[in-house]
Amino acid sequence: MSGAGQGATEQEVAADGGAPSKKKKIILIAAVVVVLLAIGGGETTTAERPAGSDGDSEFVPQKEIYFYDLPEVTVNLATQGQAAYLKVRVSLEVADREVANQIEPFLPRVMDVFQVYLRELRPTDLEGSAGLCRLKEELLRRINVAVYPARVDGVLFKEILVQ
Repeated sequence: MSGAGQGATEQEVAADGGAPSKKKKIILIAAVVVVLLAIGGGETTTAERPAGSDGDSEFVPQKEIYFYDLPEVTVNLATQGQAAYLKVRVSLEVADREVANQIEPFLPRVMDVFQVYLRELRPTDLEGSAGLCRLKEELLRRINVAVYPARVDGVLFKEILVQ
């Protein structure tokens, strides 16, 4: 009797144009994504667990990092009509205090790089997370050129305001 019930379901699927099978595929894909995220999240949690919390010998301590705060930068953006301003506070992520000390003499050059680049931006360049990611990447590249041979590992926004 269960075979007859399955036949009716297949006929309904054929009459419906395959819609139920599309739903099943979407549900299956969503379930796979959830499982993968759960597995990935579990791995992240164990890697970040402090040493000695449960005797886990797989713990790898994070490397030491140092954050170097740059002065606040306010620039007017490139616009055709009404003036627009950008206010940014940034921290640079470096390996240690020694690298920060190497960067300090180049601070006027770094600030110049910021001013020149940021003044060329339009408000639309800063829209959405993709715009901010591009801004981070471009600032990081320009800063590393300015402070060579020292190396900055990351640019972190403490504050970003477009008016």
